Amino acid sequence: MAPGLILPEDGAVGFEACPAEVLRWCRQQTSRGAAQDLDWAMDRLHEFRAHAAAGEHHADVLRVYVPEPTVAFGQRDTRLPGYERAVDAVRAQGFTPVTRRAGGRAAAYHHGCVVVDHLALEPDAAIAQQQRFAQFADLFVDAFARMDVPASVGQIPGEYCPGEFSVQGAAPQFPVKLAGSAQRVVKGAWLFSTHVVVQDALPLRAVLTDVYRALEMPMDPRTVGAADQVRAGAEVETFIEALHGAYTAWAMERGRVLVEEHV
Repeated sequence: MAPGLILPEDGAVGFEACPAEVLRWCRQQTSRGAAQDLDWAMDRLHEFRAHAAAGEHHADVLRVYVPEPTVAFGQRDTRLPGYERAVDAVRAQGFTPVTRRAGGRAAAYHHGCVVVDHLALEPDAAIAQQQRFAQFADLFVDAFARMDVPASVGQIPGEYCPGEFSVQGAAPQFPVKLAGSAQRVVKGAWLFSTHVVVQDALPLRAVLTDVYRALEMPMDPRTVGAADQVRAGAEVETFIEALHGAYTAWAMERGRVLVEEHV
């Protein structure tokens, strides 16, 4: 195995083995659980902040995994009058509710999805937030193109967790949201998290319809879709392979080498 990211049972990450010019691709083989997966990313971000404060230089970390059925609420959602009703609706449909500390509104994902967490050091991390959204939206469009799923960047009117840099695809009846991102910035570092819907949108549409109704927020259920509606036969593993190719190209453009890890 090439040197790089290792995830032991306690989730701690060792950084000593990799130079800064390496991009560390870590395929997490199984979910740790909805809340634990979210906590892992935030714990690593705090470690990155400590490295930044110490003036240390380390490689980007990229974690890729298939999540458990989860509805991730934004912090603003938790302050709405209908939040408790929304949580009840989530549990009733077999999803686990969590609250993320990155931005955005409620989003849902399950075994037909892929979550990508990218962590990096950057001295002025807050300044480039919009540029980061645009850059990684284009990267995910490239990943979809590698599996013959036509996609583009832009918000769909009425979409869940709306964002200027959502990635959308042209399903037969209505455009659908394929990927959405959120980021958390601390001094000297950032976490960019993207959820991608590849297969089986119906359970996501059902739970998000109930959630947004409970929160009394507008949402067009037709926007909840998956890549397999745009191109029949699209699968999670095929997308992960395509994303690996897109990130390999991204790394090469920046003079880096992608180092692959399986955990």
